[in-house]
Amino acid sequence: MGQNRRRFLEGASAMGLAGIAGCVGGFGAEGDAEYQVGMVYATGGLGDDSFNDMAQQGVTDARDEFDLAFDETEPGSEGEFDGAQRDYAESGEYDLICCIGYAQTDALSGNAPEYPEQNFMIIDSVVEEENVRNYVFGEPEGSFQVGHLAGLLTDQEFAAGAGETNPEESVVGFVGGTESQLIESFQAGFEAGVEYANEDAEVVSSYVGDFNDTAGGQEAARTMYQDQNADIVFHAAGRTGIGVFQAAQDEGRFAIGVDDDQSLSNEDYADVILASMVKRVDTAVYSAIESVVNDNFAGGETVTLGLEEEGVANVYGDELGDEIPQEIKDQVAESRQAIIDGDIDVPSEL
Repeated sequence: MGQNRRRFLEGASAMGLAGIAGCVGGFGAEGDAEYQVGMVYATGGLGDDSFNDMAQQGVTDARDEFDLAFDETEPGSEGEFDGAQRDYAESGEYDLICCIGYAQTDALSGNAPEYPEQNFMIIDSVVEEENVRNYVFGEPEGSFQVGHLAGLLTDQEFAAGAGETNPEESVVGFVGGTESQLIESFQAGFEAGVEYANEDAEVVSSYVGDFNDTAGGQEAARTMYQDQNADIVFHAAGRTGIGVFQAAQDEGRFAIGVDDDQSLSNEDYADVILASMVKRVDTAVYSAIESVVNDNFAGGETVTLGLEEEGVANVYGDELGDEIPQEIKDQVAESRQAIIDGDIDVPSEL
């Protein structure tokens, strides 16, 4: 940070690090590091092998590259976001506060103008303040890609790992965490991709209402596999999605992960994970930190990371990817380029 800014914040601080509620630890050279970052994760917390863990990967990569230390807070509910952000800002110790997830929008909209000298970044939302750098992703585009894959495969007799399709039915599924505009954009893109592959295919959907309900995710997916004849289910549900993988394995069907390459982060389920819609939250966190280190942090701007920027992508499963027919991969690659070229218009709303 600029050392001038740090001094200003220290002068304004009355709490210090000891006052940070819910802080789960610090990493790096701590007080000796030149740069300090505060991480406020989404509910669901670390260990989701998905959204939050990708954010942590970004700050860890930055720590390995720069003279940097970071502290982390895992709020247990959305009501804790305001206090978590405020505690970091009030301490005056942090060059950047990273707010992970759209649910932090209201809290940051209040806190950012109260701490105008504090740099913030937010993932999946836009807060129009001069000290906030916003990162949004092309979730519909990436979801279209995995929908295209699912739509092509569901009609085929395909078996690999512990799963197989049901060529007698053309049904695939979507499991969401909470019902919100963002998560619905995943569904919208997925449905469009399925339709692009196969106009006769059906998409069944369910929202569990939580990003941290593995049992709920398992039940939702099991219903799709058993009662609705789905053979491939895509989730956008954080830790809840682990239950989708469990159901796929129990039923001998397939699943598609999200955020991270979940065939690697959840290798116990790699035998049913066809692909993942990777969302490079790690890149966004790293980029924001790098801009602070290079003294060119640009608040008030929004960065969009879509297919063309490789901010989202269809990544084939580590164990099953080689089993997917090349002609299907070729078609998915062609639709990717068509989206980038503007030849396919992907909806972002249901």
